[in-house]
Amino acid sequence: MHEQIVRVKTASGTVEGFTRDGVHRWRSIPYAKPPVGRLRYRAPQPVDPWPGVRYCHGFGSCAPQHRRYTLVGVRKYQPTSEDCLTLNVVAPEEADSAGAPLPVMFFIHGGGYILGSSATPLYDGAALARRGCVYVSVNYRLGPLGCMDLSSLSTPENPIDDNLFLRDLVLALRWVRDNITAFGGDPDNVTIFGESAGAHAVATLLATPDAKGLFAQAISESPASGMVRSPQMAAEFADRFAALVAPEGGDPAAALMAAHPRALISALDGLVANGFEDMPGAFPVGPTYGTDYLPQDPVEAMREGSAHPVPLIVGTNAEEGRLFTRFLPLLPTTEQTIEIMLGDTDAEVRNRIMSAYPDYPNPAACVQIGGDFTFSVAAWQIAGAHSAHAPTFMYRYDYAPRPLHWTGVGATHATELLAVFDIYRSMPGALLTLAGDRRSAVRVSKDVQRRWRSFSRTGVPGEDWPRYSADERPVMVFDRHPRVEYDPHAHRRQAWEGFSLA
Repeated sequence: MHEQIVRVKTASGTVEGFTRDGVHRWRSIPYAKPPVGRLRYRAPQPVDPWPGVRYCHGFGSCAPQHRRYTLVGVRKYQPTSEDCLTLNVVAPEEADSAGAPLPVMFFIHGGGYILGSSATPLYDGAALARRGCVYVSVNYRLGPLGCMDLSSLSTPENPIDDNLFLRDLVLALRWVRDNITAFGGDPDNVTIFGESAGAHAVATLLATPDAKGLFAQAISESPASGMVRSPQMAAEFADRFAALVAPEGGDPAAALMAAHPRALISALDGLVANGFEDMPGAFPVGPTYGTDYLPQDPVEAMREGSAHPVPLIVGTNAEEGRLFTRFLPLLPTTEQTIEIMLGDTDAEVRNRIMSAYPDYPNPAACVQIGGDFTFSVAAWQIAGAHSAHAPTFMYRYDYAPRPLHWTGVGATHATELLAVFDIYRSMPGALLTLAGDRRSAVRVSKDVQRRWRSFSRTGVPGEDWPRYSADERPVMVFDRHPRVEYDPHAHRRQAWEGFSLA
């Protein structure tokens, strides 16, 4: 298929993309200097201008991670590199008939802060752009090079900054503010949205002072619990990590600067494995609060009203935990891991939680506990805290075509992305609907996309979706027959109130 080229002049230089299937695409536009050499473990710096035209037809590298996570096609893997701070832009070929700038949808991928890439085919974004937005997807530093806070090991010779991935995302949002007009987007109407760790990053950006004014709405799809830590906990993880990177001792900061990315990733694997034995539920990657860059725990900032008071959609999927029983055994979804997780919990709190799952230790109840602990608790806390100060809308995504039920995963973690990104109308999605589910899958997809699009334009996802409040707790349920439920699973929500691993 013949592709047209399309060029746009940004503040850093001209970028060339291509036009296909009704959208313009630019891939791997750098928004920061490569964080390599002396810039490893430092806050990102604005990209240096380039002469001439930068060719942005193909994806570059994603952040260092295990190769198995970088699959982007049949036996095709994306290269990894520390030089990964790029973003992609997709814009409709036909401009708004009135010439008005389009809302911007800025997507932050998930992956537990250790894996993922904006080049993943699922995150293409063309379907969203065709419906009237400028879509931006972003890479950020992951795992031991971006999402671990090693700043407690900083020395004058080898300075290390905290919350690197968060600083990356803020710099990318600044790039959008400064450049998106040239792509047809409205810099004053940016919606940040993300799933899983990306949803957690969205919630954290709400409490990041440096992000003020850079987005107008936020959508947090299945944010995770246990991903934020105090400086003291971060320092403990950093010490353990340094001992794995350089078991012979010496200057930890110098060892971190000299280590190959593969060695750092291997050390993080060991740290995670050890952590599940003696600190179950605690995770060494994610943001650190109590720093100059992120002063407060994000949920606490929302409760106090010091978070950015923008409209928010937050929600979870009906069977979050099932994915992790099959593919990523990271959640407490078995009797053994749940007992370890609750081992030091006050007896009264433990009994309260267990009474909300009367079938425990039935395997299905274990999976529900793991899903609630990891995702539902975070969503309930965020909705309750943010709704006191800004418009907040909560959802639960229940829809799954029959093949997903037959395989035992159902409406599990990340399945709402199939609707958000209109996958059911593509070839991979069509295979999931061969059992006669195509009509319902397309209907649910249209409903989700219509509401996300309305929200990105106006901050309201439909007049029939009530705002969340502590009094009624309305939840929009996406399923074959969409509906609003009021405080569904109240007994489970209440059971986890006040629970903490700390």
